[in-house]
Amino acid sequence: AHGRNRLMVPARDAAQQAVAVLLRRQPLTAAKVRFAWRTSVGAAMAGATSVALDAHGTLRVTAAGGHWRRETARSSAVIRRRLAALLGPGVVRRIAVQERF
Repeated sequence: AHGRNRLMVPARDAAQQAVAVLLRRQPLTAAKVRFAWRTSVGAAMAGATSVALDAHGTLRVTAAGGHWRRETARSSAVIRRRLAALLGPGVVRRIAVQERF
């Protein structure tokens, strides 16, 4: 059996790391937050939600219905880790989810 070379990084991981480095260097804008959100949660959840980051680091998520509100709230710890990798640590301090009425 061949040992795995620890210096090799799968192409998918390398691409994600490169995007994260480039994204963190850009100014924090609403478009950047929306891009990081979509990248972090996937197309389905991104399509069923809208996001806005307030000045205190709270990401306000508006979900299209109870299912998406619950799913976003349930996944918030994982989402915050992904957003931190893309936007930088401490940019999103909290995720607040509400349902669109």
